[in-house]
Amino acid sequence: MVAAARSAVPASSLDLEDEIGRLKKERNAVLLAHYYQESEIQDVADFIGDSLQLAQAAAKTTADVICFAGVHFMAETAKILNPTRTVVLPDLEAGCSLASGCPADRFAAWKARYPGSVVVSYINCTAEVKALSDYICTSSNAEKIVRSIPEDKTVLFAPDRNLGAYLEKKIGRKMVLWPGSCIVHETFSLRKLVGLKERHPGALVIAHPECEEAVLAMADYIGSTTALLKYAVSSPGKEFIVVTEAGILHQMQKAAPDKTFIAAPPDANCACNECPFMKKNTLEKVYLSLRDLQPRIEMSAELIARARKPIDRMLALS
Repeated sequence: MVAAARSAVPASSLDLEDEIGRLKKERNAVLLAHYYQESEIQDVADFIGDSLQLAQAAAKTTADVICFAGVHFMAETAKILNPTRTVVLPDLEAGCSLASGCPADRFAAWKARYPGSVVVSYINCTAEVKALSDYICTSSNAEKIVRSIPEDKTVLFAPDRNLGAYLEKKIGRKMVLWPGSCIVHETFSLRKLVGLKERHPGALVIAHPECEEAVLAMADYIGSTTALLKYAVSSPGKEFIVVTEAGILHQMQKAAPDKTFIAAPPDANCACNECPFMKKNTLEKVYLSLRDLQPRIEMSAELIARARKPIDRMLALS
């Protein structure tokens, strides 16, 4: 059923932007787009932002349908926070290396080795892993969440080891880290970043904490995607080397057209600073998902209830 819907191709003469606008009205739908989506998707979205920020935005609307142009765990989070809504993901194969690298069965076995510990999971994980966690965090509130946990408790942090290592260094608290990473944020080349800085000595380096420690050591500012955007706009600086997924440059340029934003180069000669999963979504797939209300994100009520608890704990703290 889903496969058939995915194979349907609209006529080449169809104006996808107009059709998406029409379907949003017909379906009483809201379109959410992550900062890492293609610019043409961002430009037709109702809300643009980080994953949790978008799921929360949807909860404040009266939409019957949520179309989440992002990756699978983000659409799951939207469903967890909006269980009565229909949630669709333009491409069901839009995954995440952090989420897929932390399967629930292995995560449960890892957790069992540390009885009495407190589990903090980065939001980039599956609903099943969320359900096994005590707290969920984002890159912007992770420090606050970890600091709230009593010092006598062992903290297990998953699934991003780079974000975990950054927190350990900043807070001065040792944690047990799951050995996962983001394929995009691990691809940035320190050597090429040094060369780029030499060619642009006045540029400020701004980086996401999912990057490796050596890259973060070069940063003038470290923060979540939203924090990087706000910093770039409010800073008196005029030139920035941006060390995160290149999709955010579209919003940075729109918000500060008088400034220069340079995407940090990956290690290889490729577009590896772009998330291949995020880029699976296209404007046509957004149209098809709204037209067919497929593919849908479905979870049991029991899983939704268990996965929501650590999210609610996070929201209560932040």
